[in-house]
Amino acid sequence: MANYEDELFKGANHKLFEFSKVLRKTATETEDILWQSLRKKQLNGFKFRRQHPLDKYIADFYCHEAKLVVEVDGEIHNTEENKEYDKSRSYEFKELGITVIRFTNEEVIENMKMVLEVIRRHLE
Repeated sequence: MANYEDELFKGANHKLFEFSKVLRKTATETEDILWQSLRKKQLNGFKFRRQHPLDKYIADFYCHEAKLVVEVDGEIHNTEENKEYDKSRSYEFKELGITVIRFTNEEVIENMKMVLEVIRRHLE
């Protein structure tokens, strides 16, 4: 039986942990806005982690209890190359039993109520 950390991080390597620390310190404004609503178990009592290493990726936000990744996508995610990468990444998370939901920066900034409601539905 896998131990808790193996399950929590899905075998992420040491370099990802170091990079995730950098990402937490350099979070985008939109990530910070969403984090203020997810941190400290504010959303239905579920714990979220930010910039969390999983397998060979780093998730913007991860709830281990719900096996849920929440991604906040800026303009760069609109390129064909990044759309393909995101699709592949979401598929690999799905193979690990993890659901991925994505929001644009604009959705977080302009309609936080909707964003939080969608996340809540995935937590149920």
